[in-house]
Amino acid sequence: MAGLVANALTCIKRDRILFENLELTLSQGELLYLRGPNGAGKTSLLRLLTGLSLPESGTVTFNGTDVGAPQSGFYDASLYLGHKSGLSSTLNALDNLSYWCAQHNVPVSKHMIYDVLERVGLVGLEDIPVRMLSAGQQRRVALSRLWLKPATFWLLDEPFTALDIDGIALLEAKFHDHVSKGGAIITTSHQPLSTRAGQHRVFDLEYRF
Repeated sequence: MAGLVANALTCIKRDRILFENLELTLSQGELLYLRGPNGAGKTSLLRLLTGLSLPESGTVTFNGTDVGAPQSGFYDASLYLGHKSGLSSTLNALDNLSYWCAQHNVPVSKHMIYDVLERVGLVGLEDIPVRMLSAGQQRRVALSRLWLKPATFWLLDEPFTALDIDGIALLEAKFHDHVSKGGAIITTSHQPLSTRAGQHRVFDLEYRF
């Protein structure tokens, strides 16, 4: 089956079953809002979908091939952002993004990174060590990766954390644009998505005792 498919996934953490026999699909042109209380397994599910963790049972495939297999092409076609920013506090925004792009084989110029940082509202802050930026500004640096890597499938864990109203509006508009161009997004959030993000499907996880 085309797209990202989870089949009969079971995840156990510290002897507690977070979910079992879970079925999920994510196709191009779709925004999926993964919802649930703390501890329901949202982050665990995202890590399983990216191949960063292995399920107790079940499979995750991308276009019919195991998501972790090099031939699946999932690494190049996807972008995963965890709830932590994944930034070096000693480097500035420009160097953080330059290093990340090199790690992920994303060919970019310094001019391109400056353009993206301007787009996300960080003009004049490009050369300041990340540790001196506010939490919201650090989040904007991390989210700049969405503008830099031409990935089709986005897997985002709490991307709205620490963003102000303008930042939320910017990200939701980016969601809408990405999906309208055939992209696919699965995201967690502690707040509902507004109409700016476009139509979306909700997938609920329940906390299991």
